[in-house]
Amino acid sequence: MISGPAVISGLFDVPVDPDAEQARQWLIDELSKADYRAAQPTWFDRVAAAIRDWFASLRFGTVDGPPELGALVVVLALLAALVVAFLIFGLPRLSRKSSVTGDLFGEHDERDAAAIRRAAEAAAAGGDYELAIAEIFRATARGLAERTVVTTSPGTTAHDFAVRAASGFPDFADALTAAAASFDGVRYLGRPGSRDEYDAMARLESGLRAARPRLQAVDA
Repeated sequence: MISGPAVISGLFDVPVDPDAEQARQWLIDELSKADYRAAQPTWFDRVAAAIRDWFASLRFGTVDGPPELGALVVVLALLAALVVAFLIFGLPRLSRKSSVTGDLFGEHDERDAAAIRRAAEAAAAGGDYELAIAEIFRATARGLAERTVVTTSPGTTAHDFAVRAASGFPDFADALTAAAASFDGVRYLGRPGSRDEYDAMARLESGLRAARPRLQAVDA
């Protein structure tokens, strides 16, 4: 056991006024100890701090710093969900049903294909084949427009529509040509039309509704 005088003598042996070189060495020796090395930031800490400082430096309008963390997380989650949905399902096919309106062979018509088809059926049931033929042809055109296969513009004629529809449905080319002629006959030439004409056009409309086009026709 070290006696009291020996301890006192040892304390006086420690220099209390080191020169600059000795003080520098003491500092190096002290900082090299394990406790100090463990307290130093790692490379990950430095990268995280740099990213945090970058976000903090951003300006959004007149406000410094990033937006609220919760809103940022929600936006990022939505973007990730959209990317995943696109990769899995591809581009969505937007339904055009009930959104395709406007001019239809010289008349402004806000009805969808189903409504026009019901009007044609009602006219045929009442023996008005002139109206029934005109309506079922309009239903055919509106139905293909809703499917974005063939669209019509104010200048589109029945013949123009039939030609472009036939490019997407070549198996129906003859029926489309005959239907356009029937429509022009009752609409512009004053022909009364017949049950046989209406039935043929109704079969055409139903067949096109169930068929898949071979190619997309060019818009009018």
